[in-house]
Amino acid sequence: MYKEKNLRRLVIKSFHIEKVEFSDASGISNGVLKIDKEISNSLIKDEDLIVDIKIDIISPGDYNRYVNTIMDIIPISTKVLGRIGEGITHTLTGVYVMLTGVDEDGRQMHEFGSSEGILKEQLEFDRAGTPSKNDYIINFDVTLKGGQPFERKLPLSAFRACDKFIQNLRNILKELDGRDATESYEYFDKIRPNSKKVLIIKQIAGQGAMYDNQLFSNEPSGLKGGTSIIDMKNVPMIISPNEYRDGALRAMT
Repeated sequence: MYKEKNLRRLVIKSFHIEKVEFSDASGISNGVLKIDKEISNSLIKDEDLIVDIKIDIISPGDYNRYVNTIMDIIPISTKVLGRIGEGITHTLTGVYVMLTGVDEDGRQMHEFGSSEGILKEQLEFDRAGTPSKNDYIINFDVTLKGGQPFERKLPLSAFRACDKFIQNLRNILKELDGRDATESYEYFDKIRPNSKKVLIIKQIAGQGAMYDNQLFSNEPSGLKGGTSIIDMKNVPMIISPNEYRDGALRAMT
């Protein structure tokens, strides 16, 4: 008789955030996420195409407000042990980062349709990959230089700055004691001999400035270290269930 074999083990430990506020330094303590109120200044210096970054904390229910086009909704997660798809991942619940963007000429950072407008009318809450109505949203709003060709370098500049902002929080999240996690989940990639072989095919976009996907970044749902599906020439890739679960695929549309 063939025995079931575990290939990879992934543990995801979540830490629930009850409040998000600005402070003199970023930190996580007693369910409170603190954001350095001056951090945007250093992020602008690293990107020549960015002229301004505004970081706003949107409290649960405070959605009757104008936002620029939503470029991405990003969870705050980090690898503590191992690589994407295995080891230990820490993640925050109760809070998401929302990247929005526009340029100095008023052009919204979108591909086939913009989503600027009143937030409650532009974002579907309580869906897979979107905040619930009880979550905080950190709005990372980027203004890019005007008069530029609408090329990949524009949105990528915004994505890089946002990823650096989140990495600052990831580094803090890495240091949290896993024993203090609100919840902990364990997942296995398994081989089951003589069982049905299941393959899920997901068609993803890779054809333009904003229609892009990133694979195998250093961090869950991250940017640095990853490769664009466009740069891969849209070659089919096989990823394991745990790699998918751990954020190996980053949609950037």
